[in-house]
Amino acid sequence: MAQKLVQSQALQQVQTLSPQQVLQVRLLEMPVSELEQRVKNELIDNGALEERLGTPDENEPREEDAYDTAADGGDMEGEDGGLPVDDYRPADVRQAMDDYRTPDDVPDYLLRDRGGKGRPETMEYGDTVSFYEQMTEQMNECDLTPHEKELMAYLIGSLESDGLLKKKLSTLADELEIYNGVETSEAELEAVLAKLQRFDPPGIGARDLRECLLLQIRRDEKWGTRLKQLEYEIIDKMFDEFTHKRWDKIRQRLHLTEGETERLQRDLKRLNPRPGSAMGEVAGHNWQQVVPDFRVETDDDGNITLSFNKGDVPELRISPSFMEIMDQADNGRVKMSRAEREALQYTRQKIEKAQGFIEAVKVRRRTLTAVMQAIIDLQRPFFLEGDETLLRPMILKDVADRTGLDISTVSRAANSKYVETRYGTYPLKWFFSDGYVTEDGQEIATRKIQAALKELVEAEDKKKPLSDEVLAAMLNEKGFPIARRTVAKYREQLGIPVARLRR
Repeated sequence: MAQKLVQSQALQQVQTLSPQQVLQVRLLEMPVSELEQRVKNELIDNGALEERLGTPDENEPREEDAYDTAADGGDMEGEDGGLPVDDYRPADVRQAMDDYRTPDDVPDYLLRDRGGKGRPETMEYGDTVSFYEQMTEQMNECDLTPHEKELMAYLIGSLESDGLLKKKLSTLADELEIYNGVETSEAELEAVLAKLQRFDPPGIGARDLRECLLLQIRRDEKWGTRLKQLEYEIIDKMFDEFTHKRWDKIRQRLHLTEGETERLQRDLKRLNPRPGSAMGEVAGHNWQQVVPDFRVETDDDGNITLSFNKGDVPELRISPSFMEIMDQADNGRVKMSRAEREALQYTRQKIEKAQGFIEAVKVRRRTLTAVMQAIIDLQRPFFLEGDETLLRPMILKDVADRTGLDISTVSRAANSKYVETRYGTYPLKWFFSDGYVTEDGQEIATRKIQAALKELVEAEDKKKPLSDEVLAAMLNEKGFPIARRTVAKYREQLGIPVARLRR
């Protein structure tokens, strides 16, 4: 059968991103540490872009702090980065730049990879200082004898990943003598440990949870007030009632008012039972360094303040020398030589690219601030109390609906971003979770169900551990409508073994 060529027409709608949109997407995905390096590279690559130094003019934006509040950094539409509009340019200059003014003709210089072949788009995080090294740095700042430093170094090396010292001092004394040939006593180790427990963060070096909380209360800046004395007494003398949440007994014994009881509950929940987790990585692991993109602060009056971390990103502007070239072209001859036109086109390219980069940095900031503010609004109880069981079910669409952004934009904004709170540093993805809806229409977050499951397992009789079916039935009685297979899934996520292995 003979073959023949057939020509036909078809209508197809294709959506492509402009170079400016691609740049905005890439900057949005970057955490602040990567953005710092990206800005430095752009300053080196583009002579039309420069850092604004010194005191800004009255018409220029003011230099801002490393952390900007949401109120100060909300809308920046009025800042144009110093690039004048095109309407002021004479006809001969606009004609010389026609190749770069057609919307369908994307300039090649905007599509070229300026970083060289094989260069990754995402910068690698550097290895952070280990937990052991951070503690050793604090040790070197103390006035210790060589023998005491040797003992403290061994104590630091014996700390668990949560920052607690689980081994007995008698055991450590034996290990030092057997393996290191260092003779010491429990009393001597006790004295060195007391110095170690003054290190940051508060609670480091505690031998159990009770001592950890007591150390944190004593190190509080409000130590000496009646409230802190009551907190100390609760942990010191009524720790069993505290761990079992018997606040009625605590209230009766201490003769507390209802308001004082609620205040004590709220403040004690803010104590960190794992102070070592605030130090980043632990010795022997290769974690990535985390630089928070946001900081959320709360006060006792229930006010929440959001700050945006600018990091080491300088304030940018268009180079005045490049702008002078454009001004001279405006006031120059009507006819230009070929070399002058090429120089003018080059200047225009650099100015356009610099302006696009400045705008992309501003769009990143506005988008990230809007997403983080929406998360705070949706998860306000958590930011006030620090209790993860207060997290409500939240998906990307909830934030997208609240901000008016696309779901993919919210996803990019939340990826690889962290927020620092008084309760710890969390990735933004951590705040997103599915949930269940009860018969009365109440939404329950999966983390709340997991917390209830963990409490049931911890309170079970270890001689007769509860099966998944029994756990599912007990959770249903508590108002959590989940099936046995869901219990098994949550149990595995929490690292809880099956019933026969919990005996």
